[in-house]
Amino acid sequence: MTETVSIREVGLRDGLQMVTRQLPTEIKLDWCATQSAAGFNEIEVTSFVPPSVMPQFTDATEVLTGALQIKGLLASVLVPNFKGALRALDAGARKITYVLSASEAHNQANTRRSTDASIAMARTLFEERRARGLTDKLQLSCIIATSFGCSIQGAVDPARVCDIAAQLADFGADEISLADTVGHADPKSVATLFHDAMPGCGQAAMAAHFHDTRGMGLANVVAATEAGVRRFDAALGGLGGCPFAPGATGNIATEDCVYMLERLGMVTGVDMAALLELRQKLAAWLPGEELHGKMLRAGPIRSGTI
Repeated sequence: MTETVSIREVGLRDGLQMVTRQLPTEIKLDWCATQSAAGFNEIEVTSFVPPSVMPQFTDATEVLTGALQIKGLLASVLVPNFKGALRALDAGARKITYVLSASEAHNQANTRRSTDASIAMARTLFEERRARGLTDKLQLSCIIATSFGCSIQGAVDPARVCDIAAQLADFGADEISLADTVGHADPKSVATLFHDAMPGCGQAAMAAHFHDTRGMGLANVVAATEAGVRRFDAALGGLGGCPFAPGATGNIATEDCVYMLERLGMVTGVDMAALLELRQKLAAWLPGEELHGKMLRAGPIRSGTI
């Protein structure tokens, strides 16, 4: 039986957070609408962070408001703290992804608080959802950064990742994503960690977020599919990275991930020709920005070629 797999575009958030060029709001919304029309049901459109920290997302409310008008698109947003979550809620968000790090050192560097404090803050967010009567209207996703290792701390205990995931599931998370934020994962560690984490996550959907820092991104996607994962993050042109991962080359490229999953016999619902047209526009929108991915240059395999 052919299986459906979901790819969430995160280039507008994870990709642009490392880009110094300020992309105009209208271009961001053009990107959203074009990629939605190419078959993407969910796009992470922005992040509610302090503008002084990431000026790229000064227009977070405007981008979310515009994206919510795109028919058939689930416009999700990322938040690192409760204050950002309140801004997203007030802006009408229908899906919020709350991020925290399994690595204590990375969480301190990224959010200036302990991992346990971030877990407690997550509980407060779930309580706020209930208090607003949004339990059946607002999806809350949690992403555990540095699940496979940390460039600051080093090794991350898999048992700690599993414990965090289980706590978030108990709070009522609709989705739990394990993230290889700095490119430490390999197929073996991916298979093992998802196998160990899934039992404690109950009904929460499992997702994966891989970076291609060391060229392992697509191999890790395959390992995750074999472990039962059917939700993945990817960024057009492999945009993105992490300020705490020297030499990071960004996320797995959306176009390459789509092609690989389709070749594995899975259904993504994506129009590859339309996606590659958008990829060309991205290069024009971000002149001089280093982009990755093989599909724009090579194209899909043509029927009858050797």
